[in-house]
Amino acid sequence: MILHHPDEDLLLSMAAGRLPAGQALVVAVHLDSCPQCRTLLRSLEAVGGTMLDCLEPQPLLPEALACTLQRIAGVEQRARLLRPTPSPAPVGPPLPEGVTWPASLRGSRTTRWYWMGPGRRFARVQLPHEPGESLLLLSMAAGRSLPAHGHHQLELTQVLCGALEAGGQVFGRGDFMAADQEVHHRPVVQPGEECICLTWVKGGLRFDGPIAGAVGGWLGV
Repeated sequence: MILHHPDEDLLLSMAAGRLPAGQALVVAVHLDSCPQCRTLLRSLEAVGGTMLDCLEPQPLLPEALACTLQRIAGVEQRARLLRPTPSPAPVGPPLPEGVTWPASLRGSRTTRWYWMGPGRRFARVQLPHEPGESLLLLSMAAGRSLPAHGHHQLELTQVLCGALEAGGQVFGRGDFMAADQEVHHRPVVQPGEECICLTWVKGGLRFDGPIAGAVGGWLGV
């Protein structure tokens, strides 16, 4: 059962096509497994369309066409992420037995798994992104943890399998976690199975120790 979801503001930005590619992909992967959020997203899209229909015509600004084309590109990008069309398995690291790639990740190119410590691995998801952003798959064995850290801006995480505890809450398969500048945590994988997450980071992380900070710099987070 999915207990943790993106907030409505994030889904509203998704509906409007305002999210960058990496951030939109993490939200889209959550939508793959969450009927509740898919229903809410459709409602937000419908409300946005109704509001546009009710607006009175106004003179266009000179930059209106460029802004409109940019918005259309964002909507088309989101539609590609959400479109449930058959596509080949991604070129990337193997997943545990019984775990399948979410529909929105199929066709995405990822690197192989790289070692980053005992029981910990990462792979990069190769999508266009802005400077200061990172999009990673993180894999940790049961009982392992990430170093304690804060956030310069924002971190979004979607759990693909397994479960982890962070900030006194447990995030299981299908759950979504958002952490901003006010959050300081040390995610710990729960007993029983490996945990794999898709994580998008904007602005980098603030690690408590110098060694963890050096590893974070190597990862680009």
